[in-house]
Amino acid sequence: MKGFITGIGLSFCVAVASYGQAAQDTTQLLTFDEAVKIGLMNSVTLNQERNNLRASQVAKTSALASLGPSVSLNGSARRVDGNSFDQQQGRAVNGIRDNISVSLDAEITLFQGFNSLYTLKQNAKLVDAQAYFVKRTSQDVINTVSNQYLQVLLDLELYRIAKENFDVQDRQLEQIRGFVEAGSRAPVDELNQEALTKAAELVMVQAEITLNNDKALLTQSLLADPFDEFKVAKPSWDINTISNVDLSPDHMLQTAKIHRADYLRAERTESARRYGMRATQGVLMPRVYAFGSYGTAYNYVYGIPDSVRRNNEGINRPWRDQFQTDNIYKVYGVGINIPLFNGFQTRANVVQQRVNYENSQLATKNAEIQLKTDIQRARRNFEGAQKSYVVSQDQLKAAEEAYRLEQERYNLGITNLVEYSTANRAFVQAQTNFAQAEYRLLFQKIQVEYALGTLKIEDFQ
Repeated sequence: MKGFITGIGLSFCVAVASYGQAAQDTTQLLTFDEAVKIGLMNSVTLNQERNNLRASQVAKTSALASLGPSVSLNGSARRVDGNSFDQQQGRAVNGIRDNISVSLDAEITLFQGFNSLYTLKQNAKLVDAQAYFVKRTSQDVINTVSNQYLQVLLDLELYRIAKENFDVQDRQLEQIRGFVEAGSRAPVDELNQEALTKAAELVMVQAEITLNNDKALLTQSLLADPFDEFKVAKPSWDINTISNVDLSPDHMLQTAKIHRADYLRAERTESARRYGMRATQGVLMPRVYAFGSYGTAYNYVYGIPDSVRRNNEGINRPWRDQFQTDNIYKVYGVGINIPLFNGFQTRANVVQQRVNYENSQLATKNAEIQLKTDIQRARRNFEGAQKSYVVSQDQLKAAEEAYRLEQERYNLGITNLVEYSTANRAFVQAQTNFAQAEYRLLFQKIQVEYALGTLKIEDFQ
């Protein structure tokens, strides 16, 4: 839906079929994949990391360009009043002299302990690390929006169950009132049923409050207008396909080490810190560089006596002669700079870079432990969710049949209200347990993909 993908400010309309809306309701529907797309588009954190990735790419380009020469075009125009050296006369003059000079200068480092090369490698690794960070951040957004969307769906289902139970209890109350008036039921049955009806109504109201709160949380994650409303729909996922997942620890660990972006980011950051340490160590080495300069100048001396001007007609030669011919110069050569002492600043930087590298090694180790922990937790939770789904399904079938039989017995007057209410509570609880087990299984499928680092929006389309 194109209207949703455009993001903030579009009109959402919350409506749930169980709210009793009319059939002609034209409110827009926020589907699961659209919610994920909006989250990816509007996430502040994700967009900030994308901007940081652009900055990292520029830094990498700058490091690559630094391998070449630094070139600058320099120029100046000045007036000297007093003693100065006149290039045209080849001597010092005392007076007013104008000078215009232009030069093209270049310098390139030939060797400095491979500082520039290591700096380039460092920035390349940092770009990779930031790209993985963007990928993991996008998975964080998908995971958050997915769980919140499915939570809203679960809340809707629990609200529907609570409302249906309230409707049943309310109808049962009206029926018992008729029986009491006819004298076929004791008045205490009416009071008991009224208490059960109010309890069911309270559960329904609490379910509605939970639904509204979770919908508000989803709205906040999507950066949508909280005063607008939307309705959601259950994804058409096959629960049997979802349950068919390879949960072998070795396979999951191998997959995670290939795809888990936060682990890969830690590895790339460690490599970047290693190259950064080596680049800083290179500054301790002598720097050998080549340089070159090509320039020219123009001089004009004021106040030259006529006698001097007549005998030295070439003192203030024309602009073209000076600037294009006489004053052109070329300078080139090689130089070496040997660092001796700078207050131990370079050595302090080397120590700092080494500490950064050692800390990044610890971070990589921690990321690997976190990866294994997440895999183990996701695997066990998914297995538990599968068992809960099967058990709750069987429980629902048994409770539904028991409720149906008990309802018939109560209508025939064979059983009392207490036994009938007990069967009804068991049936409602079984419905609730099944709904929770079903959505928990959907949650855990997403958690498995998130733990493996393979979670992507294409999985939900």
